[in-house]
Amino acid sequence: MTEEHTDDLALSTQQKASLTSGDGDFVTARAPGVPAVRMSDGPHGLRLPKEAGDGGQTDLRSAAPATCFPPAVALGSSWDPALAERVASALAAEARAFGVHVVLGPGINVKRSPLCGRNFEYFSEDPFLSAELGGAMVRGLQRAGVGAALKHYAANNQETDRMRVSADIDERALREIYLRAFERIVRRERPWSVMASYNGVNGVPLSENERLLTSVLRDEWGFDGVVMSDWGAVRDRVAALRAGLDLQMPGTGGRTDREVVAALESGTLSTDILDRAVGRLTRFARRATAADARPAPAADTTLFGTHHELAREAAERSIVLLKNERGLLPLDRATGAIAVIGELARTPRFQGGGSSQVTPTRLEIPLDEIRRHATGATVRFAPGYALPDGPEAEVSAEQLADDAARLAAGSDTVVLFLGLPARDESEGFDRDHIDLPAAQLALLDRVVAARRDVVVVLSNGGAVRTAPWHERVPALLEGWLLGQAGGSALARVLFGETAPGGRLTETLPVRLEDVPSHLSFPGEEGHVRYGEGVFVGYRGYDARRTPVAFPFGHGLTYTTFHYDDLAVTWSDGRTALRVSVTVTNTGTRTGREVVQVYAHGPDASLVARPVRELRGFTCVDLAPGEQRTVTIVVERADLACYSVREEGWRVEGGTYRVDVGASSRDIRLSEAVEVDGDPSALPLDGRNSLAEWLAHPVGGPLLKEAFARGRGTTGGGALDDPAMRRFLAGMPLDVISEFPQSPVTSQDVRDLSARAAE
Repeated sequence: MTEEHTDDLALSTQQKASLTSGDGDFVTARAPGVPAVRMSDGPHGLRLPKEAGDGGQTDLRSAAPATCFPPAVALGSSWDPALAERVASALAAEARAFGVHVVLGPGINVKRSPLCGRNFEYFSEDPFLSAELGGAMVRGLQRAGVGAALKHYAANNQETDRMRVSADIDERALREIYLRAFERIVRRERPWSVMASYNGVNGVPLSENERLLTSVLRDEWGFDGVVMSDWGAVRDRVAALRAGLDLQMPGTGGRTDREVVAALESGTLSTDILDRAVGRLTRFARRATAADARPAPAADTTLFGTHHELAREAAERSIVLLKNERGLLPLDRATGAIAVIGELARTPRFQGGGSSQVTPTRLEIPLDEIRRHATGATVRFAPGYALPDGPEAEVSAEQLADDAARLAAGSDTVVLFLGLPARDESEGFDRDHIDLPAAQLALLDRVVAARRDVVVVLSNGGAVRTAPWHERVPALLEGWLLGQAGGSALARVLFGETAPGGRLTETLPVRLEDVPSHLSFPGEEGHVRYGEGVFVGYRGYDARRTPVAFPFGHGLTYTTFHYDDLAVTWSDGRTALRVSVTVTNTGTRTGREVVQVYAHGPDASLVARPVRELRGFTCVDLAPGEQRTVTIVVERADLACYSVREEGWRVEGGTYRVDVGASSRDIRLSEAVEVDGDPSALPLDGRNSLAEWLAHPVGGPLLKEAFARGRGTTGGGALDDPAMRRFLAGMPLDVISEFPQSPVTSQDVRDLSARAAE
């Protein structure tokens, strides 16, 4: 769509300036011909004011009920974009019912470190997976007539000093890891708005970063929506407007509007800049409020009941079975004695803290749901530990552990709920470790000593350390934060009414010290150096062959799968790879497999490349004995790396390895495929190295031909000698030409450069 102009609006300068900031906490300003837009926090549910009015939502605890779906940390573990789109469509229905025009989400920042306090709001450590899931949510919202605000752009990967810190990132890592998901969603899904983050990138605050807000976002990617600030992120309103930030949120009571008018009057701000911003804001407001002309759903028990069922389905799909020795799960619900231990079973955590908090329409309690689903088995409970301000806060830890150990000893099976208290992780601060609370670990020791059959259920928004204790429990479920219907979802999975189908979207490390970003997180003196480059998450663990507790992509279910008949072929004029594989359910239960496709670039790459990178995936549900051939399309463009020297994406030519498996470390089948490289955008000359010449699709053959003609010289066979070729690889060609025994002369180099440029 073309950029809106203000020719049809008879607005004064003051009116135009007023449109560039909010008219309250979560409402935009209105003007003749420009309606007000109401927004709401809502990555996993709407946070609404109890009273209608100007949209003020500064009291995080004061919200009207809305469906609380699983946060991104859990929903992402479904690896199911279609499910994410359905959840977003439900969010849009509730938004319309409450008169909300724009939902502030999804958040798609990469999980650089497990310590980030806001990781529960983000999908993954992998940008491709984040883009697929985040893109589905944008699609689901906007197809239903509600705008998305894609956030937090960009490199907002920590809460420590989040409003001032500069994320100092090399260009290749910035493009391949931290901008890649934003680029993919902007190009494919056309979000109506993008939210600029608090932090700076390479010394420039995002709100004033013209390169990222205009040159990259608009000029390169074609973004035609509105750029809004995160709440309170703007430092200099006029500089932000020049950089491409259209809307400052929240409103400032007219202060920044007056600053804009003063800058216009003094000539330090161009009228064209203001008019472009007002044009975009006008189009945004009209598009966001267009659905107001249609009947909206009613916020009633029917709507909330349907959405609660969807929240349960999403929670079930999000639970990750990390281990299941001796087939301990599923439990027999008809007989036996089950001990449910852990206060989190009675007082569940179902969402993270901060601006995304939702008041649920109802809340299922895991303990109650386990009792309800256990048709014949006896279920008894002991809290085992206290949560801050919880019902057992005054009871000693020793007494709670003693009671739990006695209950465990007298039961057939223990279901032990462990996790992080709400005060341990939230928006606004980062954690300083990844361990479970000491009282819970002590309880675990007591319970394992008392009873062999123990199922641990985790409740946490950020990754926790499970090593070495996970080796002493036969079954382990990662429950994350599952939203308001997590109680029945857990019970149904525990008793086998449904099978777990989640997969990890982030690596669970053995130690915090193993995390690739560990030595440079969270930075110092206002700067955080992204020293690991592109080797974030599994890319870093796998490159260093670091042992992990559970790898990226891992997850079990109540059956097993076999892979065979891998075929990798080009299609669509060699613009995409078709990766086909046959998957067979070799177990006795119906289950879901997530087939993952990874690729590794050519060994002769001019840049350091990860061992493998996720390039596609699909979910397949199979009955016992059923087999199905699935095909995953990998776009050729997704094989590209970013060339800093050429200032753009480039597919390197050579032999690529395509891996298909069940995690980044469970590769079942592999196949090599030849990929034609992109022509280099850089002119070749004598200052380019021998390796760069040989890698060039035009210059390489020319140079090989010249060396072949010079075989009569001492150095004519240099390319045939692996040791000599390696010795010369990094040497500029004009230096090689100066050697007496060189097969090419200085004139040859000039001639070759001219021919390569033709």
